[in-house]
Amino acid sequence: LNLRKTMSRQAQATKNTITLKGSTEIVTEFFGYSINSILYQRGIYPPESFSRVSKYGLQMLVTSDNGLQKYLQQVLTQLSEWLYAGSVQKLVLVVTSLETQTVLERWNFDIETDGSSLEKPDQEHEKSEKDIMNEIQAIIRQITASVTFLPLLQDACTFDLLVYTDNNVDVPQTWEESDPKYINNQQEVRLRSFSTKVHKVDAMVAYKAED
Repeated sequence: LNLRKTMSRQAQATKNTITLKGSTEIVTEFFGYSINSILYQRGIYPPESFSRVSKYGLQMLVTSDNGLQKYLQQVLTQLSEWLYAGSVQKLVLVVTSLETQTVLERWNFDIETDGSSLEKPDQEHEKSEKDIMNEIQAIIRQITASVTFLPLLQDACTFDLLVYTDNNVDVPQTWEESDPKYINNQQEVRLRSFSTKVHKVDAMVAYKAED
């Protein structure tokens, strides 16, 4: 009986604490789902190329396009390495008009990393998985609702993913330096943030204002 009780306490304790590794997995997964959600909501890819899955207590849409899946997997794998090393400050999804090459939207995710977790990766922080998932759910809901306040994208559009890193990181050959792709005459809408106690992510979308 005591043994069962001890195991139960341990299981509960594990669920209410988080380490650098666990946080990196949660944040990487969040970026995967949020990028998919933005691409669907903003019509960058046709709606029929997405499939429904359950995540964060929501019905999420993820791409079933093989080329896009492969590209996102490569980006997220590299992003995960940089997150674990504390080398990432920001991820930006940029939406650009195919015809004019004008930048129309910038989905900006600022990332802060707890310095003590980088020094002691096994250090446990007190935060329940449920609380983290609730905070992430709130951001995803805002992305889903973005069609109500963002201007309609009249043009066919493409997207880029920009990752802001420390200057001394090892950059794979398939990555290249980019200009920041700012928007002329932009409006901003700040979205919610979430924190794992190891990483904090602040979200914001900027869009081109009507001339």
